[in-house]
Amino acid sequence: MATTTVSLKLLIDSKGQRVLYAEAGKDFVDFLFNLLLLPVGTVIRLLAKQRMVGCLGNLYQSVENLGDAYIQPTTNRDTLLKPTYSSSLATDVPLLLPNIQSSTPQGLYRCSYRHGSNCGSYYANDPKCTCPSCGRAMSSPATFVNPPNKVSTASSAANEGGYVKGLVTYTILDDLRVTPMSTISSITMLNKFNVKQVDALEEKVVDVSMDEGVELLKASLQSKTVLTDVFLSKKAGKKCSK
Repeated sequence: MATTTVSLKLLIDSKGQRVLYAEAGKDFVDFLFNLLLLPVGTVIRLLAKQRMVGCLGNLYQSVENLGDAYIQPTTNRDTLLKPTYSSSLATDVPLLLPNIQSSTPQGLYRCSYRHGSNCGSYYANDPKCTCPSCGRAMSSPATFVNPPNKVSTASSAANEGGYVKGLVTYTILDDLRVTPMSTISSITMLNKFNVKQVDALEEKVVDVSMDEGVELLKASLQSKTVLTDVFLSKKAGKKCSK
Protein backbone atom coordinates (compact mmCIF):
# COMPACT_ATOMS: atom_id res chain seq x y z
CA MET A 1 0.00 0.00 0.00
CA ALA A 2 1.32 3.48 -0.92
CA THR A 3 2.51 5.60 1.99
CA THR A 4 1.84 9.29 2.70
CA THR A 5 5.14 10.01 4.50
CA VAL A 6 8.69 8.86 3.81
CA SER A 7 11.98 9.52 5.58
CA LEU A 8 15.04 11.08 4.00
CA LYS A 9 18.53 11.37 5.51
CA LEU A 10 20.35 14.58 4.60
CA LEU A 11 24.07 15.33 4.79
CA ILE A 12 24.32 19.06 5.36
CA ASP A 13 27.29 21.41 5.16
CA SER A 14 26.28 23.59 8.11
CA LYS A 15 28.98 26.13 7.35
CA GLY A 16 27.92 26.58 3.74
CA GLN A 17 24.23 26.08 4.55
CA ARG A 18 23.67 23.60 1.77
CA VAL A 19 22.53 20.01 1.41
CA LEU A 20 25.37 17.99 -0.09
CA TYR A 21 23.27 14.93 -0.77
CA ALA A 22 20.52 12.75 0.63
CA GLU A 23 20.28 9.05 1.34
CA ALA A 24 16.95 7.58 0.34
CA GLY A 25 15.22 4.27 -0.14
CA LYS A 26 13.10 2.99 -2.96
CA ASP A 27 9.97 4.88 -1.85
CA PHE A 28 11.41 8.37 -2.24
CA VAL A 29 13.16 7.57 -5.53
CA ASP A 30 9.89 6.16 -6.89
CA PHE A 31 8.18 9.43 -5.96
CA LEU A 32 10.83 11.50 -7.77
CA PHE A 33 10.72 9.34 -10.90
CA ASN A 34 6.93 9.47 -10.92
CA LEU A 35 7.10 13.27 -11.35
CA LEU A 36 8.19 12.62 -14.93
CA LEU A 37 4.74 11.16 -15.67
CA LEU A 38 2.76 14.20 -14.54
CA PRO A 39 1.02 16.04 -17.40
CA VAL A 40 1.78 19.77 -17.59
CA GLY A 41 -1.85 20.63 -16.78
CA THR A 42 -1.66 18.57 -13.59
CA VAL A 43 1.57 20.30 -12.54
CA ILE A 44 -0.05 23.72 -13.00
CA ARG A 45 -3.03 22.70 -10.85
CA LEU A 46 -0.77 21.33 -8.13
CA LEU A 47 1.34 24.48 -7.95
CA ALA A 48 -1.46 26.96 -8.74
CA LYS A 49 -1.10 29.46 -11.57
CA GLN A 50 0.30 32.15 -9.26
CA ARG A 51 3.31 30.00 -8.36
CA MET A 52 4.25 29.00 -11.90
CA VAL A 53 7.43 30.31 -13.47
CA GLY A 54 7.09 31.36 -17.11
CA CYS A 55 3.91 31.54 -19.17
CA LEU A 56 2.31 28.11 -18.78
CA GLY A 57 -0.02 29.48 -16.09
CA ASN A 58 -1.29 32.04 -18.59
CA LEU A 59 -1.99 29.31 -21.14
CA TYR A 60 -3.94 27.36 -18.53
CA GLN A 61 -5.99 30.43 -17.61
CA SER A 62 -6.66 31.13 -21.30
CA VAL A 63 -8.25 27.70 -21.69
CA GLU A 64 -10.30 28.29 -18.52
CA ASN A 65 -11.57 31.67 -19.71
CA LEU A 66 -12.17 30.91 -23.39
CA GLY A 67 -15.89 30.82 -24.14
CA ASP A 68 -17.59 27.63 -25.26
CA ALA A 69 -18.38 29.28 -28.60
CA TYR A 70 -14.67 29.06 -29.47
CA ILE A 71 -14.11 25.48 -28.34
CA GLN A 72 -14.64 22.58 -30.72
CA PRO A 73 -17.89 20.77 -29.78
CA THR A 74 -16.02 17.45 -29.75
CA THR A 75 -13.37 18.78 -27.34
CA ASN A 76 -13.59 18.10 -23.63
CA ARG A 77 -12.03 21.10 -21.88
CA ASP A 78 -10.99 18.87 -18.96
CA THR A 79 -8.65 17.02 -21.31
CA LEU A 80 -6.43 20.12 -21.13
CA LEU A 81 -7.28 21.45 -17.68
CA LYS A 82 -7.54 18.20 -15.75
CA PRO A 83 -5.46 15.64 -17.64
CA THR A 84 -5.03 12.18 -16.21
CA TYR A 85 -2.22 9.69 -16.41
CA SER A 86 -1.97 6.02 -15.68
CA SER A 87 0.87 3.61 -15.14
CA SER A 88 0.87 0.02 -14.02
CA LEU A 89 4.17 0.72 -12.26
CA ALA A 90 2.88 3.67 -10.22
CA THR A 91 0.57 1.59 -8.03
CA ASP A 92 2.77 1.62 -4.93
CA VAL A 93 4.42 5.04 -5.37
CA PRO A 94 4.17 7.12 -2.13
CA LEU A 95 1.21 9.52 -2.10
CA LEU A 96 3.25 12.69 -1.61
CA LEU A 97 1.15 14.88 -3.89
CA PRO A 98 -2.52 15.88 -3.45
CA ASN A 99 -5.05 13.96 -5.49
CA ILE A 100 -6.44 16.43 -8.02
CA GLN A 101 -7.78 14.04 -10.61
CA SER A 102 -10.70 15.21 -12.69
CA SER A 103 -14.10 14.86 -11.03
CA THR A 104 -15.24 13.31 -14.30
CA PRO A 105 -12.96 10.35 -14.81
CA GLN A 106 -11.85 9.86 -18.38
CA GLY A 107 -12.12 6.45 -19.96
CA LEU A 108 -11.65 4.87 -23.32
CA TYR A 109 -14.66 4.51 -25.62
CA ARG A 110 -15.47 3.13 -29.04
CA CYS A 111 -18.41 3.33 -31.42
CA SER A 112 -21.62 2.05 -29.87
CA TYR A 113 -23.04 1.00 -33.23
CA ARG A 114 -20.04 -0.36 -35.16
CA HIS A 115 -22.06 -0.63 -38.35
CA GLY A 116 -19.14 -0.24 -40.75
CA SER A 117 -15.76 -1.92 -40.73
CA ASN A 118 -14.10 1.42 -40.05
CA CYS A 119 -16.03 2.02 -36.81
CA GLY A 120 -13.72 -0.27 -34.88
CA SER A 121 -10.69 1.79 -35.91
CA TYR A 122 -11.62 4.78 -33.76
CA TYR A 123 -11.36 5.33 -30.00
CA ALA A 124 -12.12 8.39 -27.87
CA ASN A 125 -11.61 9.50 -24.26
CA ASP A 126 -15.02 11.19 -24.08
CA PRO A 127 -18.35 9.35 -24.57
CA LYS A 128 -19.81 12.51 -26.17
CA CYS A 129 -17.61 12.10 -29.25
CA THR A 130 -19.13 10.90 -32.49
CA CYS A 131 -17.77 8.15 -34.69
CA PRO A 132 -16.06 9.59 -37.81
CA SER A 133 -17.28 6.60 -39.80
CA CYS A 134 -21.02 6.42 -39.00
CA GLY A 135 -21.66 9.54 -36.90
CA ARG A 136 -23.08 7.69 -33.90
CA ALA A 137 -22.01 8.21 -30.28
CA MET A 138 -18.74 6.64 -29.19
CA SER A 139 -20.15 5.63 -25.82
CA SER A 140 -19.29 1.95 -25.63
CA PRO A 141 -16.61 1.50 -22.91
CA ALA A 142 -13.32 -0.04 -24.03
CA THR A 143 -10.55 -1.39 -21.84
CA PHE A 144 -6.92 -0.32 -22.13
CA VAL A 145 -4.56 -3.25 -21.61
CA ASN A 146 -1.07 -2.65 -20.20
CA PRO A 147 1.80 -4.67 -21.67
CA PRO A 148 3.01 -7.57 -19.52
CA ASN A 149 5.70 -6.84 -16.95
CA LYS A 150 9.07 -7.75 -18.44
CA VAL A 151 10.26 -8.97 -15.05
CA SER A 152 9.46 -12.58 -14.30
CA THR A 153 6.47 -12.88 -12.00
CA ALA A 154 8.38 -15.61 -10.20
CA SER A 155 10.78 -12.98 -8.92
CA SER A 156 9.96 -11.23 -5.64
CA ALA A 157 11.17 -7.96 -7.18
CA ALA A 158 8.28 -8.14 -9.64
CA ASN A 159 5.83 -7.53 -6.81
CA GLU A 160 7.53 -4.42 -5.42
CA GLY A 161 5.71 -1.98 -7.68
CA GLY A 162 7.14 1.45 -8.46
CA TYR A 163 10.20 1.98 -10.65
CA VAL A 164 13.39 0.98 -8.83
CA LYS A 165 14.39 -2.01 -6.75
CA GLY A 166 14.46 -1.75 -2.99
CA LEU A 167 17.65 -3.72 -2.47
CA VAL A 168 19.95 -0.73 -2.13
CA THR A 169 20.09 2.80 -0.73
CA TYR A 170 20.17 5.61 -3.27
CA THR A 171 22.13 8.86 -3.28
CA ILE A 172 20.25 11.99 -4.37
CA LEU A 173 22.27 15.11 -5.08
CA ASP A 174 20.98 18.62 -4.50
CA ASP A 175 20.10 18.87 -8.19
CA LEU A 176 18.14 15.56 -7.99
CA ARG A 177 20.65 13.36 -9.77
CA VAL A 178 20.02 9.84 -8.49
CA THR A 179 22.60 7.04 -8.24
CA PRO A 180 23.00 3.86 -6.18
CA MET A 181 24.90 4.67 -3.00
CA SER A 182 28.34 3.31 -2.14
CA THR A 183 31.06 4.23 0.35
CA ILE A 184 33.50 5.10 -2.43
CA SER A 185 31.01 7.36 -4.19
CA SER A 186 30.27 9.18 -0.91
CA ILE A 187 33.97 9.92 -0.36
CA THR A 188 34.31 11.04 -3.97
CA MET A 189 31.39 13.43 -3.57
CA LEU A 190 32.87 15.01 -0.44
CA ASN A 191 36.05 15.69 -2.40
CA LYS A 192 34.01 17.07 -5.27
CA PHE A 193 32.16 19.44 -2.94
CA ASN A 194 35.53 20.61 -1.61
CA VAL A 195 34.55 19.98 2.00
CA LYS A 196 37.49 21.10 4.16
CA GLN A 197 35.93 20.84 7.62
CA VAL A 198 34.44 17.44 8.36
CA ASP A 199 33.15 18.71 11.70
CA ALA A 200 30.92 21.13 9.76
CA LEU A 201 28.99 18.20 8.32
CA GLU A 202 25.64 17.52 9.94
CA GLU A 203 23.31 14.58 9.42
CA LYS A 204 19.57 15.12 9.69
CA VAL A 205 16.53 12.97 9.04
CA VAL A 206 13.45 14.68 7.62
CA ASP A 207 9.93 13.44 7.10
CA VAL A 208 8.63 14.09 3.61
CA SER A 209 4.84 14.49 3.40
CA MET A 210 2.51 16.13 0.87
CA ASP A 211 3.64 19.66 1.81
CA GLU A 212 7.24 18.80 1.04
CA GLY A 213 6.17 16.78 -2.02
CA VAL A 214 4.57 19.86 -3.59
CA GLU A 215 7.59 22.01 -2.66
CA LEU A 216 9.93 19.46 -4.25
CA LEU A 217 7.89 19.55 -7.45
CA LYS A 218 7.95 23.35 -7.49
CA ALA A 219 11.69 23.59 -6.75
CA SER A 220 12.54 20.98 -9.39
CA LEU A 221 11.10 23.34 -12.04
CA GLN A 222 12.94 26.41 -10.77
CA SER A 223 16.22 25.49 -9.14
CA LYS A 224 19.44 23.48 -9.32
CA THR A 225 19.58 23.28 -5.51
CA VAL A 226 16.28 21.55 -4.83
CA LEU A 227 17.06 19.80 -1.54
CA THR A 228 18.66 22.91 -0.04
CA ASP A 229 15.74 25.10 -1.09
CA VAL A 230 13.11 22.76 0.35
CA PHE A 231 14.72 21.42 3.53
CA LEU A 232 16.93 24.25 4.74
CA SER A 233 14.22 26.89 4.77
CA LYS A 234 13.14 28.21 8.18
CA LYS A 235 9.81 26.44 7.86
CA ALA A 236 11.33 23.06 6.96
CA GLY A 237 13.96 23.38 9.65
CA LYS A 238 11.34 22.86 12.35
CA LYS A 239 10.61 19.39 10.97
CA CYS A 240 14.19 18.16 10.98
CA SER A 241 15.51 15.88 13.68
CA LYS A 242 18.96 14.48 14.21
